[in-house]
Amino acid sequence: MQPPRFVLVLSENWTMTAGRDLPALVRWAREAEDAGFDAVMVSEHIVLGPDAGAGGIMGNPREYALPGNQDPRTPWPSSLVLLSAIASVTSRLRLAAAAVLAPLRHPLALARDLGTLDLVSEGRLVVQPTVSWSRDEYAALGVPFDKRGALLDEQLEIWSRLWQGSPVSYRGRHYAFEDVYFEPRAHRPDGPRMWFGGQRLHDRLLDRLVRYGHGFHPLGRPSPEELARLRTAMAGAGRDAAALEMIGGTRPAFPDDRSCAPLAPALESVPEQLAQGFTTFCIKPSQFIDDPDGVGPFCREVVRRAGALL
Repeated sequence: MQPPRFVLVLSENWTMTAGRDLPALVRWAREAEDAGFDAVMVSEHIVLGPDAGAGGIMGNPREYALPGNQDPRTPWPSSLVLLSAIASVTSRLRLAAAAVLAPLRHPLALARDLGTLDLVSEGRLVVQPTVSWSRDEYAALGVPFDKRGALLDEQLEIWSRLWQGSPVSYRGRHYAFEDVYFEPRAHRPDGPRMWFGGQRLHDRLLDRLVRYGHGFHPLGRPSPEELARLRTAMAGAGRDAAALEMIGGTRPAFPDDRSCAPLAPALESVPEQLAQGFTTFCIKPSQFIDDPDGVGPFCREVVRRAGALL
């Protein structure tokens, strides 16, 4: 059994550092690389509105912010700009731009940013495009919320053409252009590595995974039926499901709304997930420590404990 790969989640760690102290996140990324972590992950919102907390703000601020349970004042720095800074101080660490809200940008402009970061990092970029859940965010940017899935599907098709070479033309329901030249392209001929995920494996997500995906990053644990459906769909498209990177996670058990969770119980599910085919595991440091100077030792402890479980 191969040892697990770990992804340090840099978003939502505001119990450990101030939202404006982005150099701290860059430092943590470098420390994670030194400790043997495989990647860092940064998610995004462009703006938030009242619907961010419509379901009530979560009790423990260390928990992952789910739709409708976060403070609208939660800091969300630009994921691609932050990952560019991280790329400049690391050499091996993969850069996961999770939850890139593609429909809120024009596909050509976003492809330019993604391709540039992928080139700067020499192919270390991982992109997880998604549509998100906040109607307020879409309204603020003047993008129709109900068309977000169709917008993303057209974006993915456009990107796949852009990575292949110029000139490129496209005519869809939402985007259209003729004979554009797009240089320089991404590091690889087929573009950055792409992860897809969500709360359930619905038909549209399954289609995106099969057509464009290099990794499956579900929110929560997919059922055996969903995993079987994914394998069948991949095989039907002539793709080997075993080549699809499977991204799992760790689930903290907070003793109360003020305290961090113990690390050991959160890692206990790693061997079981490895047996199911998961290879890569996300972990958010603020769920387990409060010390902003303790991220490097924390990462080394994660690697040590995980190795001892195998």
